[in-house]
Amino acid sequence: MKVGTADILDVEEAKPKRPRGSVIGGGSGSSGGGNNGGPGGSRGDDHDDTDNSEIDLSEIDPTMPTPAKSRLLTYFLMLVVTMTFGGVIAAYIVIATNKALEWHPFDLPIQIWISTALIAMSSLVYVFAERAVNAEKHETAKKWLLGTTILGTAFISSQILVWMELSARGVYAYGNPYAGFFYILTALHAVHVMGGIIALGSLLLRSWPPPRRAFEIQRRKTLSQVVGWYWHMMGVLWLVLIGLLGFWQ
Repeated sequence: MKVGTADILDVEEAKPKRPRGSVIGGGSGSSGGGNNGGPGGSRGDDHDDTDNSEIDLSEIDPTMPTPAKSRLLTYFLMLVVTMTFGGVIAAYIVIATNKALEWHPFDLPIQIWISTALIAMSSLVYVFAERAVNAEKHETAKKWLLGTTILGTAFISSQILVWMELSARGVYAYGNPYAGFFYILTALHAVHVMGGIIALGSLLLRSWPPPRRAFEIQRRKTLSQVVGWYWHMMGVLWLVLIGLLGFWQ
């Protein structure tokens, strides 16, 4: 049967028409007066209107702590550390002032000064690491963070050598309050330094891959700041302990 031109036009008019501006294959479009590319059109299905630098962090990861929360938690932790060491140091000063008969100070081992040099160097290296993080020089930051972690671990090793040296001398906590305070203060400090090393390791792992989002860069900057506060506090606290144990006997 022959089909005339009029019949073909009737079939074409009966077909449903796709709205202008729609995209086949799952792309987003707008019908009528769209707002992406002019009236009734779109700018293409490969356009991403998302600006990573303006993403709300809470929308990306609701469990991620905000910078203000991270700083507040660090302030609280530093306050607890200060109160803990303050109590032990106050007890040390009281007993040292009383000049008890059992109070027998001793010369500090040479390893103590090696430990002092190591923790001072670690604080200096961390300053460069934090500057690299803030400048978004991620490869450089990784090297400085790794150096700080190695120096912190070397500090702990040096402290173990100090305790081994005192044990070889026959200096024990029993029967000598000065030796007891020495072991307590240095061991307590070493535990807190180990906590700082764990924080450094966590920051190093986070900084190892290159950042993909703007909020990842901001998170690294915040973490490097609060970890730096804690780490520098450990360095200052060590100097206070050395001044106390070495020069207030």
